[in-house]
Amino acid sequence: MDDTNLGLLFALLVVFILCSAFFSGSETGLMASNRYRLKHRAKLGERNAQRILGLLSQPDRLIGVILIGNTTVNTLVAMVATFIGIALASRFGVSDDVGATISATILTFVLLIFGEVGPKTFAANHPERVASLASYVLPALLKLFHPLVWVLNKITNALFRMNQGSHDRKDKLTRDELHTILQDVFLPTKHRNMLLGILELDNITVNDIMIPRQEVAGINMDDEVEDILNILRTTHHTRLPVYRGELNQTIGILHTRNTTRFLGQENVSKAEIMQFVREPYYVPESTPLQAQLLQFQKQKRRLGLVVDEYGDVQGIVTLEDILEEIVGEFTTNVADNHQDITPHADGFYVIDGSLGLRDINRSLHWQLPTDGAKTLSGLILEHLETIPDAALGLRLEDYLIEVMQIRDNTIKAARIKRVEAA
Repeated sequence: MDDTNLGLLFALLVVFILCSAFFSGSETGLMASNRYRLKHRAKLGERNAQRILGLLSQPDRLIGVILIGNTTVNTLVAMVATFIGIALASRFGVSDDVGATISATILTFVLLIFGEVGPKTFAANHPERVASLASYVLPALLKLFHPLVWVLNKITNALFRMNQGSHDRKDKLTRDELHTILQDVFLPTKHRNMLLGILELDNITVNDIMIPRQEVAGINMDDEVEDILNILRTTHHTRLPVYRGELNQTIGILHTRNTTRFLGQENVSKAEIMQFVREPYYVPESTPLQAQLLQFQKQKRRLGLVVDEYGDVQGIVTLEDILEEIVGEFTTNVADNHQDITPHADGFYVIDGSLGLRDINRSLHWQLPTDGAKTLSGLILEHLETIPDAALGLRLEDYLIEVMQIRDNTIKAARIKRVEAA
């Protein structure tokens, strides 16, 4: 074989290896492309993204044409390499079998580097660049090899039944997968926290965020009229539950905006106040916040009375409480403005025992456990498994706690400091 034919064989070998690299890289680049970014760009009218999505919409055809092309060029590479090996063997006086063996060994190494590992690594690092290039070539090959691809897919699907339900396949993310993606997505921290807060609503119940009944401000209709009017004049709440004797005997909810109609009058009677009381709205304590948010919207309500399985009122929940789970506290610096949390110079915080653990965690960016007790007092008592009869100190995970005040079998106040984990 003369040098011209040998040079032609080497040129064909390089071309076929480049084709093998193209098919290998195209497969990796197309499959590794971010489909959600492509969908966004396609909606903006970008032609490259539209072509790539068109290819990905029929993965069986796409994989079929890539494998047909890759298998074909690899076979041609092996044939050309064998011819080159035999030609060089005869030139150096070596048997054809030895030449073919040497060429096959070298070819395997070259194909692995330049036809498989190299192109696929590059495509994995730059998937959309490679997919964009492939989107110009592969549609033409799909038309050229359409009969062969069709037959190949029919036989493969019949043998392995891998295509069942493929027409109903949707690229949907689960809630947990979306939660994981949002952790790394490029968004301002506040916006990311709001989106994560929405996803967390189903994992939080009304019982987790309610205002306990001991802290509920309301109007007892058994009190004197003047006392009731003083409460209405001084309250900073927009809605107040109205009850007789105790919260379990709730009559309804009074919007303080309506009280302006009679607060300036003399000799106001309880009957006049009751004219503006709306019937109460009850909420089961185990209701997820996502469902309760929808119920507030459906019922046109902003406040609900939380009841347990026995129908006893445990507290109240408001629309604002749920919104704070999404957007955070409405104050600028919760630790400084929260009336139940008082910082001290030694790093301790004096905290009201009835304050909810979720409020403490949100205010101080702590991670006190919330899977059991809901208040600080409940957490300490749950950990001690007894009601202390005097002030004491304890360590709960990464938190030093000093019980300061105990009354009525509950902890009224405690000092807490977060320390580094051992």
